[in-house]
Amino acid sequence: MRLKLGRPDISRYAGRFDVPAADGGLGVTFLGVASLLIDDGETALMTDGFFSRPSLRKVALGKVAPDHERIDAVLARAGVDRLAAVLPVHTHFDHAMDSAVVADRTGAVLVGGESTAYVGRGHGLPADRIRVATPGEPMAYGAFTLTLIESHHCPPDRFPGEITAPVVPPVKAAAYKCGEAWSILVSHASGASALLQGSAGFVAGSLVGQRADVAYLGIGQLGVQSEEYIRTYWAETVGTVGARTVVVTHWDDFFRPLDRELRALPYLGDDLDTTMQVLDELAGESGVSVHFPTVWRREDPWR
Repeated sequence: MRLKLGRPDISRYAGRFDVPAADGGLGVTFLGVASLLIDDGETALMTDGFFSRPSLRKVALGKVAPDHERIDAVLARAGVDRLAAVLPVHTHFDHAMDSAVVADRTGAVLVGGESTAYVGRGHGLPADRIRVATPGEPMAYGAFTLTLIESHHCPPDRFPGEITAPVVPPVKAAAYKCGEAWSILVSHASGASALLQGSAGFVAGSLVGQRADVAYLGIGQLGVQSEEYIRTYWAETVGTVGARTVVVTHWDDFFRPLDRELRALPYLGDDLDTTMQVLDELAGESGVSVHFPTVWRREDPWR
């Protein structure tokens, strides 16, 4: 097989950045990688909150730490000054590194597994601002109900294992081990529901019996998997919960600052074109629509 150089041209998918803008009520704002701001005008929640986005060189050869200036700039641009909860989908650096800082800045509770708790403790969050979730147990925040279901990271997991001591940056990126990976189910008193699948991994059968209208589907590294894997991932997530609308996340190059135009990860790390080819085939077979989110725009995928 010929080695692909460069990176996918995201302009090929320009017509897919078509999730309707929210006109009040419930809305979701994409903030890069798997960071999603979900709010209903009264209560706001956020997955990950990863905004520092250090360079590949720093991640590979140096130490990483939250960039407070970049974090504050993103929160200001997104109009975020208060959050009820921050939920890392797992604890790799590109998901959880900034999560405790964002929780601290916004008065939020940091929610996740024991690995997430150690990220919070390393930052100095007090115990009452850290919540270790019980898998499958619903948690209420305003009109939202959240349920965390155990999942897996997409292979390969470059930093496997759990975090077992407080993480105090600056540290090597490898200090942010994967920890507990989650499928996050969100339901709202309005009747809207969503599956937030931050990583393209799954636990077979874990979502049986769950329902969601919309799936925010992490596709990072999906393009280097076999077609069989991609089909099984779709079946275990989108197919199982019965989502009719899919919005893909974790496709952007997270070594590039968020204030620059988003671009796809290079072919050496992923293949967005292969992913979309298979997902479009699966979507066509099941009558599901697949979209890209527009960064910074508050959108309503339930319209």
